[in-house]
Amino acid sequence: MNDTLVIIPTYNEKENVEAIIEAVFALEKKFDVLIVDDNSPDGTANIVTELIKKYPNQLFLEVRKEKAGLGTAYIHGFKWAIDRKYEYIIEMDADFSHNPEDLPRLYKACVLEGADVAVGSRYMNREINVVNWDIKRILLSYLASKYVRVITGIPVYDTTAGFVCYSRKVLEKIDYDKIQFIGYAFQIEMKYKSWKHGFNIKEVSIVFTDRVKGASKMNGSIIKEAIFGVLKMRFKGLPKKNK
Repeated sequence: MNDTLVIIPTYNEKENVEAIIEAVFALEKKFDVLIVDDNSPDGTANIVTELIKKYPNQLFLEVRKEKAGLGTAYIHGFKWAIDRKYEYIIEMDADFSHNPEDLPRLYKACVLEGADVAVGSRYMNREINVVNWDIKRILLSYLASKYVRVITGIPVYDTTAGFVCYSRKVLEKIDYDKIQFIGYAFQIEMKYKSWKHGFNIKEVSIVFTDRVKGASKMNGSIIKEAIFGVLKMRFKGLPKKNK
């Protein structure tokens, strides 16, 4: 077993899942991979099952009964990782919007640079590093992150980022029964709670590239959850704690 687990949630990702797994395993730094599949009707889990024969000690699969939200998929993966004593746990999308070559950079930010949480950030140093998004979507995402900073005070530029490395002690501290959000706002809530618990969050600049294959999971209800959820989260926020 390696010291770091990459969790990749999937739903109808047959076009991407084999390629993303192979790309992770091609890296010099060795990672284990857990696919959390929400019973994809396109056969995503079957592809992973076949690949497990090739990578029996590095690749793992958990199939849930139905599509139940990104946040609950990650929580399922977090608990799985904690039970197996991984030191670092990384969230990553299946569609190559997160470049697998950036995985070692997030890992090093935690291991060598003292971060408890390393965020793959699209919006650092007044730069917007996003490829293949139209201007409306870029502005929506950028302004959403800025809105979260203003409302919560969290010192993170890319608060909605989904490419994140957590040290195990962070994930052991968070009470998952009290997580409020399962969609877009889940990423915000995890960073906010990590910060409120006093953990050190470091951003690592990445380039985010929109998916080429498969369908986006973004929709209006996800954005609504983020906008109104942040207000709810802020005013029901945790007291500042030490580690």
